[in-house]
Amino acid sequence: MKSEIKTSIIIAMILVVAIGGVGYYFTTLDKQTENTVPIQETGNSKSGDIHTISQVDENQYPVAPDLVGISGYVNTTPEQLKTSMKDKVILYDFWTYSCINCIRTFPYLKAWNEKYADKGLLIIGVHSPEFEFEKDINNVKMAVQKYNLTYPVVLDSDHDTWNNFGNRYWPGEYLADSTGHIRHTHFGEGSYDETEKMIQQLLDERSQRLGLNVTADQSLVGIKQHEFADQQTPELYFGYNFASGRDFLGNSKGFQAGQTVTYAIPSDLQQDHFYLEGQWQNLPDSMKLASPNGKIVLPYYAKDVHIVATGPHVDIQVQLDGKPVSLDNAGQDLQNSQAHIAENRLYNIISSKQAGSHTLIITGHPGFEIFTFTFG
Repeated sequence: MKSEIKTSIIIAMILVVAIGGVGYYFTTLDKQTENTVPIQETGNSKSGDIHTISQVDENQYPVAPDLVGISGYVNTTPEQLKTSMKDKVILYDFWTYSCINCIRTFPYLKAWNEKYADKGLLIIGVHSPEFEFEKDINNVKMAVQKYNLTYPVVLDSDHDTWNNFGNRYWPGEYLADSTGHIRHTHFGEGSYDETEKMIQQLLDERSQRLGLNVTADQSLVGIKQHEFADQQTPELYFGYNFASGRDFLGNSKGFQAGQTVTYAIPSDLQQDHFYLEGQWQNLPDSMKLASPNGKIVLPYYAKDVHIVATGPHVDIQVQLDGKPVSLDNAGQDLQNSQAHIAENRLYNIISSKQAGSHTLIITGHPGFEIFTFTFG
């Protein structure tokens, strides 16, 4: 009798443990199901394949700061922008229209806008100027039209939004999820695949959060990136306000704030320094030619040479290594070794097939104003 009781007790204990284990298993399974939602995969997936999206605690990421101090709107209005930002994945692109690095990101931004706008992506171009002329909304509108930018652009002319984000670079990319938390940042050119994959992830998270039957195409736009030389001359500034810590004016008279100075080119020229000839007015962010003729001589190493310049419809003459610029080396804005300078913008004057050491000579006329050399 005692043996039978013991056997019954043992069997009962086994059943209790087994039932408890099964209950725990299904409870755990329910929790896993709550934390992931199967999404039908697009792109190259086979029919029936699925992938899962893990829930993310957005609160561990900083909230995107507000757009403040906006002085103008292009492709939108304040009311339209506020409405369109709700529940969107937002890519804040800090740029300025004379920046060659910013210009080279436009093909990617335009492709992403076309591919993902109807899936919940909103690109906002935050135009934060480097030079005074870039604060003019008409100049910004001209650039937006020239580069066919159709997404909203806001003018951050006094860098209030720039400072609100703590940004320091052109271009600067801040990608926020649909709850407004910044999940990805990138500064400068490059890492386009990484950024696009993050856009896709945040769009799928948005779809899950809002209960939408929308998934982002998992393919990538696949645009060829700009190939940089292994070395190149750094950006060179002509304004005395920009010269601190990056003074590459080779003339012994140097910068003289607010003065019109007569410069002469010395016999010995140093690589990556520019030299002036003639009378040049020293301005905060540029130099303007005041004499009937003037020259800029620059020994440099690069493939492409750009200038940010303006003028009252003046022509400049360009020589490369003491000769007219050949078709193989001519930039988009150079014809017959001349460039017509009228608008306040970036001009591409040299575009060689390979990077190398050269000496550039620019001959200008009264009113020609130059802000910077940039290279690529």
